[in-house]
Amino acid sequence: MTLADHPPAAALVFQALLAHGPLTRAEVGRRTGLSPGAVTKVATPLLADGWITELGRPAVERAHGRPATLISVRAQRARFFGVKVTADELIGVVTDLVAQPLATARAGLASRDVGTVVLAIAQLIARLGNEAGALEESVVHGVGVTISGDVDGQNGTVQYSPFLNWRRVQLGRLVETATGLPTVIENDVRALTVAEQWFGAGAGLSSFALVTVGAGIGCGLSLGGRVVSGAHGVSGELGHLPVGGSDRVCTCGNTGCVEAVASTHAITEQARQASGNPTLTMDEAVGLAHAGDPAVRAVFSRAGHAMGLALASVANLIGPERIIISGEGVASYALYEDQIRQTFGAQVFGAASDCDLVVRPLPFEEWARGGAAVAAQHLFAPTK
Repeated sequence: MTLADHPPAAALVFQALLAHGPLTRAEVGRRTGLSPGAVTKVATPLLADGWITELGRPAVERAHGRPATLISVRAQRARFFGVKVTADELIGVVTDLVAQPLATARAGLASRDVGTVVLAIAQLIARLGNEAGALEESVVHGVGVTISGDVDGQNGTVQYSPFLNWRRVQLGRLVETATGLPTVIENDVRALTVAEQWFGAGAGLSSFALVTVGAGIGCGLSLGGRVVSGAHGVSGELGHLPVGGSDRVCTCGNTGCVEAVASTHAITEQARQASGNPTLTMDEAVGLAHAGDPAVRAVFSRAGHAMGLALASVANLIGPERIIISGEGVASYALYEDQIRQTFGAQVFGAASDCDLVVRPLPFEEWARGGAAVAAQHLFAPTK
């Protein structure tokens, strides 16, 4: 019996245990709004089917009344694969039901052709399955593939991925056919936001934003405990927020976008122009800036100003408790952190200035783990 076969209230109980467990039944009721009888009615078949388990009594017992028993998600009950797709590499992970990694692996991509990528995903999943080994009573329940760009998770379609040059690719159906496993597709930043909501810097917060800096500028939003997908599958496209001050053309074709100034590719191009060195790499640009080169430092300062404007817009619009800054671009964050915070402080409105800015470097394995978390989420809270 799958989780989807249980009554709707089971999803509430399960999510509460995933995010806050182990909990007593009374605590589950307080967090979900369910009555004690409803919690018991839901928990009994979940226990019988092995999705949750009883752990015993809490460390601090109640002074009066019937002794309480802690219940928790039974992590070994299911496994999930997560794959992060980049322009030249696949990063994969296999996890248990609470998204704890059991094995990770990487595989290079010989081509960005859709068929080649799908085959490579299937081969990576087979390899991960072998490395993780058989787990007693554990069943593989799904695959979550994450990819940058305009992704319609409802239909499993990559509408547009600029780094792969894909348009209207039904990736979910293709991967499901190649692997024989239920597959969900999600924008990589939204998937990472799910991971941060479950077990990262967003755990326990009522609202937070995750901003990623790298080849693009992405943003995931978690409001009221739910990651926002957008009515049309598009949300949090912070990189395409117009901040002006530049005539550089963005990957989307517009000018004035944050991404056109502050992505790693944009910074590298501007540093090449500023230094007069057409082969300058990002690492070399960072080195010149740290050495005090005024022209290259100005490039990072402009990027910091654009990012500060973008982060202030997020704080002003949704008022998150925290904004988490991650992505491969945070390796050079120290070069423009002062400018980001200065611009953020000048542009943010009122009490929104209390928003906590946290820098959190995360390897791509964590992005792949987000894919596994999305696959698990679809198991107990299916959207289609």
